[in-house]
Amino acid sequence: MSSIETTLNATRSNVRTFGLSWPLLVAVAALVGILGKSRVDALLRDADTYWHLATGRWILEHAAVPQNDPFSHSMPGAAWTAHEWLSEVVLAGVFQVAGWPGLVVGVVLVFAATLAYLTRFLLARMEPAHALLFTALAAGMLMGHLLARPHVLVWPLLALWVGALVNAVEDGRSPSWWLLALLVLWANLHGSFTLGLALAAALAVEAVSNCTVGQRRAMVWRWAKFLGLAVVAAMITPSGWQGLWYPVQVTNMTFALDVIQEWRSPDFHKFQIIELWLMLLLAIACSGRVRLPLLRLILVLGLAHLALKHQRHIAVLGLVAPFLMASPLASQWRATRGAGGDVKSVDRIFAALASPARWGAVVAAAILTTLLIGSGLQAGRFTPASATTPEAAVNAAIQSGVAGPVLNSYNFGGYLIYRGVPVFIDGRADIYGDALLERYIQALQLETTDKLPDLLADYRIAWTLLEPGTPAVALLDRLPGWRRIHSDEIAVVHVHDGGATP
Repeated sequence: MSSIETTLNATRSNVRTFGLSWPLLVAVAALVGILGKSRVDALLRDADTYWHLATGRWILEHAAVPQNDPFSHSMPGAAWTAHEWLSEVVLAGVFQVAGWPGLVVGVVLVFAATLAYLTRFLLARMEPAHALLFTALAAGMLMGHLLARPHVLVWPLLALWVGALVNAVEDGRSPSWWLLALLVLWANLHGSFTLGLALAAALAVEAVSNCTVGQRRAMVWRWAKFLGLAVVAAMITPSGWQGLWYPVQVTNMTFALDVIQEWRSPDFHKFQIIELWLMLLLAIACSGRVRLPLLRLILVLGLAHLALKHQRHIAVLGLVAPFLMASPLASQWRATRGAGGDVKSVDRIFAALASPARWGAVVAAAILTTLLIGSGLQAGRFTPASATTPEAAVNAAIQSGVAGPVLNSYNFGGYLIYRGVPVFIDGRADIYGDALLERYIQALQLETTDKLPDLLADYRIAWTLLEPGTPAVALLDRLPGWRRIHSDEIAVVHVHDGGATP
């Protein structure tokens, strides 16, 4: 046992923690911080939540995963396999049982559990103050993409996957076989499983390079078997081998990546948590006290590149980087400060709370969470964001008797699918492709005056559902045969007097 562990154990024995622990406190802080807000509709602000629910509902009703697009009128019969089908079934099932509150609470519980596991992993390697700092940064970076969508459901799987792989590397052994079952589950929940394969391959190289020459051949064979079976496990999905190709397909859509918000680079004119993360990393590097092994440095830099290119990857960087950095930073910090150097300066309670929680404290945390959920239900805080829910506008269109194809704003596509209305476009950009998306944007932005009328005629549009600030709204007010029947702060509806445009 190291001197720092001896000192920590001695400290813990002298402090009453009432059965609490840092992982439990981190989880409770996440739950209280989100569920205790006056409104929690930020978790339901994304339009894609609606079409994910509709897809899950479709799968449950038909007992099958769709192979062709059942939701749009602009791409009739287009090939489409719901690669996140299992997440969508889970979301739809929770929604059918518990409604919007169930979705919000479920997402927050997943978020809290992920942070608790990360904290426990870090506490096994770092002093409590440092572990909590890295956990807080990870929480901030995850919060930016905390939504009722499939990617959140795989955060704990990503954490378990990376944590188990890092443990295997640092213990000088091959990964546990149960990770293959985890990967099958992950591959059916979300397309980010390909990142898991890439991380496994990189850490396999580190595992081989760490062992002696005599052990190298056996280590290569064990990791090669695991990686081969991992690729096979990743193909046990309705998409088969094509699921491995899906990330390449998405990243090749250059126009879509430029206009869809979550695929754009972070806007540093506003404060971004990744800025604080980068400054901290730069400070650590420039201090000269610590350094990362080459392969882990390459991985962290690669994740940072993805996060700076696509803001949706900020959450991945925030979650994965601490697993890769914890042991090298902690060991070098102790070496520069001396064994147990920080224990005397850290509050004794910090060290004591590094022990696992007791059941009494866990039960108390569960009761507190239940009370928060109950207060939220009474206050009606669990409702979707109004900006992506044009309920009044759609009701007005239906009551007017409008029939025929609709031209809708991108952010309204999910809600229309949820209401059973075939859409022109929605968040499934991989179906529509760059060409249609570019034509759509040009028409709504009135890049030339003929693009919108041409689009209306080509797709025989009978009515439109657009956001009030869209330039096309002003032209529709003047186009012959079109009239406005509804307008509010969320959406504007125009209908064509003759039904579908000839």
